Amino acid sequence: MKPETKSFFERVYEVAKLIPYGRATSYGAIAKYLGATRSARIVGYAMNGSFGKDVPAHRVVNRKGLLTGKHHFEGTNLMQQLLENEGIKVVDNQIQNFEAIFWDPSKEIG
Repeated sequence: MKPETKSFFERVYEVAKLIPYGRATSYGAIAKYLGATRSARIVGYAMNGSFGKDVPAHRVVNRKGLLTGKHHFEGTNLMQQLLENEGIKVVDNQIQNFEAIFWDPSKEIG
């Protein structure tokens, strides 16, 4: 019997679940951590399909801190509201001070 292997999406979800409250990361940072440097877009697809899986997808944005996935959340500003509820300031769909709150899984996960 073959050992069970996790899909790329499942591995993405595992990493995203580790993002601390009040912090955010990028699609590319997760892809890099998983050894798939050029797969940021696939990480985005995973986030799009993460609803109902207890994944904090609102904490994953593009490399510039833009809320590029916001149209996948219910309502017009849910992604921004979730981030702001965690103390993250968002102006014009972009996280302010992104460098200060950026969570890099390659450095943060042992």
